Amino acid sequence: MADHTHSTKHLDSIFYPQSIAVLGTTNVSGTVPHDIFENLLIGGYTGILYPVSPGSKSIQCVKAFKYVLDIEDPVEMAVIVFPSHVCNLALEQCGQKGIHAAIIISAGFKETGPKGLAREQQLQDIARKYNITLIGPNCLGVINTDPEVMLNASFARKMPEAGNIAFLSQSGALCTAVLDYAQSKHIGFSKFVSFGNKADVTEIDLLYYLKDDPKTQVILLYLEEITDGTGLMRAAEEVIAETGKPILLLKSGRTQEGASAAASHTGSMAGSDEICDAAMKQCGIIRCSTIEEMFNFAIAMAYQPLPQGNRVAIITNAGGPGVLATDAAVMNRLQVARFTDETTQKLKEYLPKTANIKNPVDVIGDARRDRYQVAISSTLQDPNVDGALVILTPQSMTDIEAIASEVCNHAAESDKPLLTSFMGEADVAKGIDILLRHKIPHYILPETMCSAFACAYRFKRSREREPDTPVNPNGTDSGKAQAVLDRARAAGRRMLSARESEELAQAYGIPIVESRLAQSEAEAARAAEAAGFPVVMKIASEDIVHKVNLQGVVLNIRTAAEAAEAYGRIMQHVQREMPEARVEGVMIQRMITGAQEVILGIKRDPSFGAVVMFGYGGIYVEVFHDVIFRVAPLGKRTIQSMIQEIKAYPILAGIRGQKAGDIAALEDCLARLSRLAVDCPQIQEMDINPLFVLEPGKGCCACDIKVMV
Repeated sequence: MADHTHSTKHLDSIFYPQSIAVLGTTNVSGTVPHDIFENLLIGGYTGILYPVSPGSKSIQCVKAFKYVLDIEDPVEMAVIVFPSHVCNLALEQCGQKGIHAAIIISAGFKETGPKGLAREQQLQDIARKYNITLIGPNCLGVINTDPEVMLNASFARKMPEAGNIAFLSQSGALCTAVLDYAQSKHIGFSKFVSFGNKADVTEIDLLYYLKDDPKTQVILLYLEEITDGTGLMRAAEEVIAETGKPILLLKSGRTQEGASAAASHTGSMAGSDEICDAAMKQCGIIRCSTIEEMFNFAIAMAYQPLPQGNRVAIITNAGGPGVLATDAAVMNRLQVARFTDETTQKLKEYLPKTANIKNPVDVIGDARRDRYQVAISSTLQDPNVDGALVILTPQSMTDIEAIASEVCNHAAESDKPLLTSFMGEADVAKGIDILLRHKIPHYILPETMCSAFACAYRFKRSREREPDTPVNPNGTDSGKAQAVLDRARAAGRRMLSARESEELAQAYGIPIVESRLAQSEAEAARAAEAAGFPVVMKIASEDIVHKVNLQGVVLNIRTAAEAAEAYGRIMQHVQREMPEARVEGVMIQRMITGAQEVILGIKRDPSFGAVVMFGYGGIYVEVFHDVIFRVAPLGKRTIQSMIQEIKAYPILAGIRGQKAGDIAALEDCLARLSRLAVDCPQIQEMDINPLFVLEPGKGCCACDIKVMV
């Protein structure tokens, strides 16, 4: 596990410094060095500020110092904006001064190439030497809206509003856009951090810090790369389990060129984005597709209580949007609540006869504040309702601002979430402004509102689940498995032979279909008779990954003569199509009938480590792509969810009278594969395809196993 003690120890000095030296600032308005100092100076920073500017007597009427070492008083934090080639000298002086926290804004480091990387490594060495907690380089800076400090150590255009959302970003340029977006919607922040190149402090360190930050209730994270995936997962799990704070992630780089060049089915389908998706779901991080979606979800959880259930009341003054919201609610797996008789009677009494008093409640187009008041109060008090979705379309008689104020009053008094969609733009602008200023989640479209409510509900449910303890099955022999892998490594081979792959599986208790190697037509005939007809015959070669493509597989061999003939035919095809391949012979196995075929696999990911794949198998696995990934080790609940999440699960479970597969045995195989993946990091890729799933009580057996080390 990564050690975050060093970085978290001085993060209070980053966010709550009593004194700051800005190294490299100038009097040239409109430049980064000038604007950072000005943001601190006029932004209400409550501490002491020291400009360090060789050649200047003062910066904006504040006495300047030539070097940070010239400052007589102690300095808690430094903000460095010197050119990159002298940042190391500035940081060295900070260390000599006893400064234990620094933000390096300057660019020109590893993002520029080898020379920049060398400069960044110098900074890391100096930071370690003096125990300096370092944010950056190549970043926008840090903002803390807490009135205790009012810190704007960045070159953002202005200080954002205070709020309970923290935003952490690897991209400085994105930060400026986010701040502008948030300002227009009155979204406030507790902490706002651009951490740039992550030379020292990473997103993981910041998550651990924000876990204990009372000002932060929701954490947003933008990443361009995930370098320590397992560390990120551990941090997220700890934050969510201990505090219940949602973490939302926007990660760029959703595609992976060249994935199809991998040697196994697992390798070809396990792109970085698929694995990232799986890992985030596994640890509870909510992954978002766009900035807008991220904030749509965030405000639902930051501004309102989490819903206790998924039963919603929909209130509208127009039938069409009410129907759209109903459809969206159902599609997001929300329930359109059934009101109690008491609620129905109250709505009937106070709303006009033309109003729809069922859900969705249509208060009719000429509704004013009083009808919304009755509809909202009645439905929120209903024990069958977990939250309200309020829609407004601007009619000529609609008192928009008054209705917005009414919504705010009910939200303040209720312990149930209330989300809104005032549809339109110009006519509803003042009403929306009232909602946003009172921290009522607002969405232009009802469909988006429903998605946000559903996201909050899913998070609430996932947070309440017990931890999923990794399964540790009995009957595994890591020593035997290591011996198999060591033999291959000693021989300089990347791919295990078929026999070695079977030995590896057997070492972890994964049942196999027994195979026999034949190296002549006569041996093929004898091996087929020994296996018991019908049999399957497959080319045995570590150079041939996809045997079917070379006609290297023959099914349903029923006699010794057929086996001898098939042996010759297989060898001829391979010799003609791939003469350079090293061939051991032909593997012969008893043919399994009446079973369902699934695929199991292992992929070693550079960020997340051992990843296990499961899907519906056979030769069409890459066509249908019905596969699920999870990061090992796997717990029982994770294994069960993997099996149930594939589209073909109803087939496995037994559909329309067909026999089900042995799900319990399949779960056991996945648990054993997970343990193998963790215990044997030498395995780069592994496929079990197919794994035959027999009827309940009859187990599973692996037929074809490929292992790359």
